[in-house]
Amino acid sequence: MIDREAAIEIARTRAHRNGWAFGGQLQVTHRRGWFGQHDRFEIETNAGMLGTKARFVIDAVTGDVLTEGYIPR
Repeated sequence: MIDREAAIEIARTRAHRNGWAFGGQLQVTHRRGWFGQHDRFEIETNAGMLGTKARFVIDAVTGDVLTEGYIPR
């Protein structure tokens, strides 16, 4: 199982690979899996602010990026 810091680095690497900004206030939420699902980390950049945002959902067991999105304001 990966930790919070590893999840942030995975998201940062993916953002840079996609050419997306990754900075500002980070919001990292650890969600417990239900009914046999894996735990996951939800990471949002520039949280609570206006402007560019990147959002990632990362599997806490495998480190795979499950979803990703970007708002280029």
